Amino acid sequence: MMVPLAESTQALGAGFVIIGAGIGIGLLWAAGLQSIARQPELEKKLQTMMLLGVAFIEGTALFALVLCILLK
Repeated sequence: MMVPLAESTQALGAGFVIIGAGIGIGLLWAAGLQSIARQPELEKKLQTMMLLGVAFIEGTALFALVLCILLK
């Protein structure tokens, strides 16, 4: 039987994970688009690195989200 406080902190932790991942992806894409605007010839290389960064952020966020849900 879970304590209501434990359930609320679990939901709060999951919310922080999602917000943090969203902010991280937004900052990554903002910096990437600024770089592409400054040096358009590097567009393909920068897009590849940006997508790889998004994958790492999403993977870390998913891992943290699962931990928030599983740790009771």
